[in-house]
Amino acid sequence: MLNRYFNISERGSSLRREALAGLTTFMAMSYVLFVNPSLLAQAGMDHGAVFVATCLAAALGCLLMGLLANLPIALAPGMGLNAFFTYVIVLEQGYSWQTGLAAVFFSGCLFLLLSIFKVREWIINSIPLPMKMGIAAGIGMFLALIALKTANIIVASPATLVTLGDLHSPQVLLALAGFFVIFALAHRGWHSAVLLSILVVTAASWVLGEAQFSGIVAMPPSLAPTFMQLNFTEAFTLSIIPVVLTLLFLDLFDTSGTLVAVTQKAGLMQKDGSVPDLSKALIADSAASITGAMLGTSTTTSYVESTSGVSAGGRTGLTAIVTGLLFLLALWFSPLAAMVPSYATAGALLYVATLMLTSLQHVEWDDVLQAVPVAVVLIMMPLTFSIADGIGMGFISYAVLCLLTGQLHRTTLSVWVLASVFIAKFVFA
Repeated sequence: MLNRYFNISERGSSLRREALAGLTTFMAMSYVLFVNPSLLAQAGMDHGAVFVATCLAAALGCLLMGLLANLPIALAPGMGLNAFFTYVIVLEQGYSWQTGLAAVFFSGCLFLLLSIFKVREWIINSIPLPMKMGIAAGIGMFLALIALKTANIIVASPATLVTLGDLHSPQVLLALAGFFVIFALAHRGWHSAVLLSILVVTAASWVLGEAQFSGIVAMPPSLAPTFMQLNFTEAFTLSIIPVVLTLLFLDLFDTSGTLVAVTQKAGLMQKDGSVPDLSKALIADSAASITGAMLGTSTTTSYVESTSGVSAGGRTGLTAIVTGLLFLLALWFSPLAAMVPSYATAGALLYVATLMLTSLQHVEWDDVLQAVPVAVVLIMMPLTFSIADGIGMGFISYAVLCLLTGQLHRTTLSVWVLASVFIAKFVFA
C-alpha cells in the first residue's frame, strides 16, 4: 500500500532507504529545536511552549508535505524568519509577540491564497534574480550579527558602536569552538554536524559550570502560554502591512529556492524545470505556517537541509513523514532543549549565515544595476538591525538606479509596488 501511494519503487527507492533518509534529514535540521525556542524566548515567549510548538509545527508541515505533495522535503520554523520575528517585529518595532503571531497568521493566509490562485509564480518571477540573491545573503549577514552578539564575540562600544568582546570568556571560546566543530564535521560529511556541535558545547558548558544539567527526558511542557494567543486587534493597522508583506516575501523566496534545490538534487524536477506537484507543496507550506502561528511559533517553511535526506536516498514523501514522526518523538526531550545556553546555538547561526552568503556567487558584480542594490541590502540589513529596512532600501535603490540610468525595461511592476510601499513606510513611520 505504501509502495503504491508514494510510488516508492517507481522512483527507485525502498522503505528502508526512505526511513534512513527521513532520519538523516531530521538529524540535519533538528538544531531548530534548540535555536527556535532560544530566539523566540528573547521576544518574551515561554521557552517550553515554543519548544512544543516547534515540534508540532514541524511535524505537521512534514506530514502535509509527504501526504499531499509526495516530496522528500521537511518543514520547520524558518531560520531568519524567527530572527525577524524577535529582533524586528518585537524588539525593534515594539509589537507584542501576540501581534507578531497574528502577522505570521496573515502572511500564511496570503501565501495560501497566492498558492491556490497561482499568483506566487508571477511574484517570484517578476522580482529580479539579483534582488532575490541579495535578500538571501543579507539575511545571512543579519544572522551572523545576531550570532556574534549572542555569543558576546562582539559587544557594544560607546566610541565605535561595536567592538571585539572578551576572548578570554569561556562563553566566547565555547561559541567559537562550536562554530569550528560544525564545519569540521560537515566537511567530513556528517549530516548531524550542527546538532552534535550544540550538544558538545552544551556538555562542555555543564562540565565548566556554565550550564546546569536538568535531565534529558520528561513529559512535554504545556503549550498553553502560546496556544491561540494571537492578537488580531493590533494587527488590523496600516503599520503592520509592511511586516506581513516582508514575512510573506521571505517565505516565498525561502520556499521556492528550497523546492527547486531539493527536487533537482533528487532527480524529480520535470524536463521544463518545473517542480512536480508545486501547488500541493505550497499549500502544505502555507498551511503549516498558519497552524504554527496558532500553536505559537514564527513562520514554518521548507528546509534546504532536506537535501541531506535526498543524498541518503530519499525520493518520496515518506522521507518527510518519517522526519515528521521524529519531531513528534522529540517532544519528550524538552529538558535537554531547556539546558542549551544561547551561545551554544551561535555556531549554528553562523553556519547557516555562511551557507546563505553563497548566493552572492550568482550576482554579476560588474553590472552596477545588480551590484549596488545587493550591496545596499548587505550593508543596511545588519547595520539597521532590520531585515525589512534592508530589503526596502534595496528595492528603492534598484528602482531609482533603473530610472536614472534609463533602463526602466529592467524593472517590473512588482519592483515599483514594493519600492512604493517601503517609501511610504519610511516617510510615514
